[in-house]
Amino acid sequence: MSGEPTRPAEESTAPAEQITDEEAFDRLIASEERVLVDFYADWCGPCQLMAPTVDELAAECAVPVVKVDTEGLPQVAYRYDVQSIPTFLVLENGEATDRLVGMQNKETLSRLLE
Repeated sequence: MSGEPTRPAEESTAPAEQITDEEAFDRLIASEERVLVDFYADWCGPCQLMAPTVDELAAECAVPVVKVDTEGLPQVAYRYDVQSIPTFLVLENGEATDRLVGMQNKETLSRLLE
């Protein structure tokens, strides 16, 4: 069942959702089987360069794609041992199953979600 999308791809047309509080993050990961999380910071140049790619992926992907500002939610970054940004995590039922650190192309990020 983990290979099946959690919702139809056509429902995901907006850019990646910005998560701004820990409770919202916890609700999201509790309600979705799989989530791709982009940990970033506003001052991070590579993170800014990745933003359009992450938004494109969010629009095309059935798996929810969300962004977490490591300065706004350091406790969430700490929980998942994020030590460098950008960091991309695939969470399955709240547990990290895949991690990529640094700039990535869209194809590499997409393969994480297959």
